[in-house]
Amino acid sequence: MNTPLLMLVDPPELSAESAAEMLDFLYQLTNAFENQYCNQLRQCYHSAELPDSDLVGDFDDDELPTF
Repeated sequence: MNTPLLMLVDPPELSAESAAEMLDFLYQLTNAFENQYCNQLRQCYHSAELPDSDLVGDFDDDELPTF
């Protein structure tokens, strides 16, 4: 399934402070949304046949680089 990308077309210029405030707002909005709909979201994710969400795959400790 190809998920369409979310793109901002002609976004306004923001100062660094405004960009940080906007990001903070978006995090708070997302958190409030998740808190409000946590039961529905949990049901959706548990009942749907979603592809394997293991981002790491088969993890092998022996392949880790040493620093």
